[in-house]
Amino acid sequence: MLVITKVTSWSFAKLRVTMKLKRFFLSKTLLSVVTVFFATLVNAQQATVVVAANMKPAMEEIYRQYKMAGGQDLRIIYGSSGNFARQIQQGAPFNLFVSADESFPIALHHQGLTVDEGKVYAIGRLALIAHKSRKIKLSLNPVELKKIIEDTNKIAIAKPDTAPYGKAATDFLNALGLYESAKNKIVFGENISSATMFVTSGSAGIGLTAYSLAKSKEVLQLADHLLIPNNFHEPIKQRMVLLKNPPRSVVDFYAYLQSPKAKDVFRLHGYSSL
Repeated sequence: MLVITKVTSWSFAKLRVTMKLKRFFLSKTLLSVVTVFFATLVNAQQATVVVAANMKPAMEEIYRQYKMAGGQDLRIIYGSSGNFARQIQQGAPFNLFVSADESFPIALHHQGLTVDEGKVYAIGRLALIAHKSRKIKLSLNPVELKKIIEDTNKIAIAKPDTAPYGKAATDFLNALGLYESAKNKIVFGENISSATMFVTSGSAGIGLTAYSLAKSKEVLQLADHLLIPNNFHEPIKQRMVLLKNPPRSVVDFYAYLQSPKAKDVFRLHGYSSL
């Protein structure tokens, strides 16, 4: 039996509308895919600078000045030097490594991952800090400091194997013969910023941190500090190094970090230079 379907003008109109809607949503889908692709590509190509956590206050000021002088946008990430070094070894797409010590950048250079050995840009200092609410009279006298350690609940330092300021902290305690007294009370921060936060939050009574962080306005409001003489630990020589094939924008920023203006900022934040 032959069935003849009558196609009306209304059916053709409906069909045309349906096809237009399909084309519309298809074009939207393609546009979304293309947008995501290019956003991913731009993000992947964005120049990335990884910076030791102790440098955050100084680096924020230097980067602000750099941008005002016409510098290009950079992605800046803060963390522990040891973790950044490990990520670089594993192929992380970083372009400039601003470390809190020398050993990690030099090790990366020996592994063929950098342009050269880089530059020492600053020498860091260590500080003893205590939350203001504890009303602790800080002292470097071994007897008095031992009493402070005995009376406090926790001592915050950064992890010595990944954070240079953590190593300097253990060197300091060993130099005074106080590490054994302190070791059961030590809490480790992933980096020097997190160790400092243990004290500013009140979780730890005292801590050892970068002098640059201790004198930052955020920490000064919450914690007292005492600068530790250099002879209690190895010099904290902080080195920066360009990774292989850096983009022009990062090379420019690397040069800016060696400029007199940048060095002035480092000094203001408690660093010295060679």
